[in-house]
Amino acid sequence: MMTSITIDDMEDFARGAAFLGTGGGGDPHAGRLFGESMMRRYGAPEIVAVDDVPDHAHCFTIAMMGAPTVILEKLFNGEDAELALNKLEKYLGIMADYIVPAEIGGINSTLPLAVAARRGLPVVDGDGMGRAFPELQMITYNVYGVPIAPMAIANDHMEVTIIETDDAKSAEDIGRAVAMRMGLSVMLSAYPMTGAQLKKSAVRGTMSLALGIGRAIRKGRQAGDPVAALLGYLRTTKYYKHCAELFDGKVVDLVRETTRGFSIGRCLFEALDGSGRRLEVTFQNEHLIARDDSGVRAMVPDLICMVDRETAEPITAETLKYGQRLKVIGVSAPETMRTKEALACFGPQAFGIDEPFRPIEALIQDRSG
Repeated sequence: MMTSITIDDMEDFARGAAFLGTGGGGDPHAGRLFGESMMRRYGAPEIVAVDDVPDHAHCFTIAMMGAPTVILEKLFNGEDAELALNKLEKYLGIMADYIVPAEIGGINSTLPLAVAARRGLPVVDGDGMGRAFPELQMITYNVYGVPIAPMAIANDHMEVTIIETDDAKSAEDIGRAVAMRMGLSVMLSAYPMTGAQLKKSAVRGTMSLALGIGRAIRKGRQAGDPVAALLGYLRTTKYYKHCAELFDGKVVDLVRETTRGFSIGRCLFEALDGSGRRLEVTFQNEHLIARDDSGVRAMVPDLICMVDRETAEPITAETLKYGQRLKVIGVSAPETMRTKEALACFGPQAFGIDEPFRPIEALIQDRSG
C-alpha cells in the first residue's frame, strides 16, 4: 500500500493525474512544480487510505477553481491555497486532520500534496470525482450527502470570501461569480467532512491510480509502445478496467472560448488512415462526449482522454492545437459514479446533452459485436 508520494514520484504522478483530468483539472506542470517545491522545504506528506481515516477525523478539501485557459497564464502565489484552508478552519472553529482532494485531475491532485506538505498533514488516497468535472456540485461528496458549505475562496491578492448556502449548485453559481471577479483563478476549500462522511462518499485509491498510470506511460515509452502500456495497466485496475482506443487522428478543427467562467468548445479529428473518418469531442473544461460518423463513442461520467499518439503524454483541452496527432481513449468510471443519484448530478443531461448514459463497455461491445 502506498504511504507517500515523493519528489521522485511527482513527474509520474502529475502525468497520471493529467490523464485522469480528461482534459481539465488545471495545468499539471505548474502543479507539479509547486508540489515539488513544498516537498523540498517540508518533506513528502503521508498518504492514507480512505478506510484508514478515523470516523471522527476532520477532512478538508483544497482545489483551484476557474477556467483552465486563464489558469495556464495566471499562476497562483503559493499562499492563497493555504489561506483558503486557514480561513475555513477559523470559520468552523476546527482544525484539519487530513487533506482530501476534490478531484483527481491536473493541478487539483498536486495542490493537496503541496498544502499538506506545508501544513504537515496527511493526504487521503481518494477524491470526489474519480476524474475532473467543471462544476463544484458535480462531485460524489455532494451526491452522497456531504454539504458543500461553508466554502472559503481566496485569490492571489490574499482576498478571501466565505460562502454559506444549503445548495451545492447555488454554491457553484455564487462561487463562479466570485471567481470571475477575483480573476478567474482562485483557490478554495469546501465540503468539510468527517472521516465517516468521507468513507460514504469518496472514490477510493485515486492518488495511487494516478501514480500507477504515470509509471505505466513512462515504462511503456522505454518499451516502445506507451499507449498499449497505458491501456494494459488500466485493465488491471478495479474501476477503470473497461477502456479502448476510440480514435487515432489529427486535429483538423478547433473551437474554444472562455465564457461563463469555463473553457468551452469542441475539437474535430480526422483519421490518419485516409478513410476520411472523423470524431468530434465537445468540452466544458473537461471532455464531455465523443461522437463519430456512426454515433456516440463515449460520454460523461466515463472518461474521454487525449494523449500524444507517440508518447502517450496527456493533452489538456486548453493546450489542444490544430494539426496535433493524438489518440482518444475512453475509460470506464467507477460504479459509485454511475448510480441514478450520481448520473443526475454529473451524467449527460447535467451538461445539456440529450443522450441517455450508456457505459463505455456497452459502446465498445456494440462496435466489436
